Amino acid sequence: MRIACFETTPTDSDRLSVALSGNDLRFFPEPLSEKNVELAKDCEAISVFIYSEVSADLLSRLPVLRAVATRSTGFDHIDLDACRKRDIAVMNVPSYGENTVAEHTFALILALSRNVHKSYARGRKGDYSIEGLMGFDLKDKTLGVIGTGHIGLHVIRIAKGFGMHVLAFDTHHDTFLSEILHFRYAPLHEVLAESDIVTLHIPLLESTRHFMDRDKISKMKQGSLLINTSRGGIVDNRALIEGLDRGILAGAGLDVIEGEEHIREENQCLHRSCSARKAEHAAENRDLLHHDNVVFTPHIGFYSREAIDRILDTTAENLNAFADGNPTNTVR
Repeated sequence: MRIACFETTPTDSDRLSVALSGNDLRFFPEPLSEKNVELAKDCEAISVFIYSEVSADLLSRLPVLRAVATRSTGFDHIDLDACRKRDIAVMNVPSYGENTVAEHTFALILALSRNVHKSYARGRKGDYSIEGLMGFDLKDKTLGVIGTGHIGLHVIRIAKGFGMHVLAFDTHHDTFLSEILHFRYAPLHEVLAESDIVTLHIPLLESTRHFMDRDKISKMKQGSLLINTSRGGIVDNRALIEGLDRGILAGAGLDVIEGEEHIREENQCLHRSCSARKAEHAAENRDLLHHDNVVFTPHIGFYSREAIDRILDTTAENLNAFADGNPTNTVR
């Protein structure tokens, strides 16, 4: 089977080459796009990550494609309807690092709660004063967890280790686990109003785009923190900036932000013609990241050695199973 793998590193290609031996493999460091789709025009399968926009137009230029294996849990970057019409299998990595992303969630929480980022910035300038750096304990604070899937539940396990109270919101209630882990499901308005920290662990769907909008942020506890390690589009950038400026939020810990794919293009947007929305996203992100009470990491919540190995191994298993006629981890 001819397989084109995009957004790969040399380490990725080494591991996949072993796990997918016997196939015709091609590796490319850049995302799959309209500009380079010809690289995969004769391939029966492609493997992509989150910055490859697998649109209907792009799929139309891949006439022999039969499978898309995304090296991610989310698949909002793939046009599932177009794949369904073409009978193209779409496979994901449903579980690779609930502990990995949950640990990063707490890295962001601790950076904000103890002003680690501000202390580091001062120290780099030779300023070792402690004025304005007083933090707060996590013990006895309330953590609001929106989305209690694999990652959300692991976040709750860690929170209980810190001695935190936990309120959770989800459309599905696992009452058995809530009793075992000692947390309580509550209506969304209660989670927002009562939590000192709110952390998001839901997928990006049309129904969850801008889930955290101006209305919901205005209902959060005054001086609370918002953490997002899920997908940037779940939070409305403009509403987040307004919440920070008005003091509703004391800070935000973000591994993802809306329009993050345009950050790399910001200079180009300043010097040449860009779509209006790209330029708007660039301006919003510039404003957001200039807030000193925002901690941002460039979508690395998943990025541990162990998690990457699990992602690659599962992707290889998905592609091998598809080649054998027994596809696994299909999302359509």
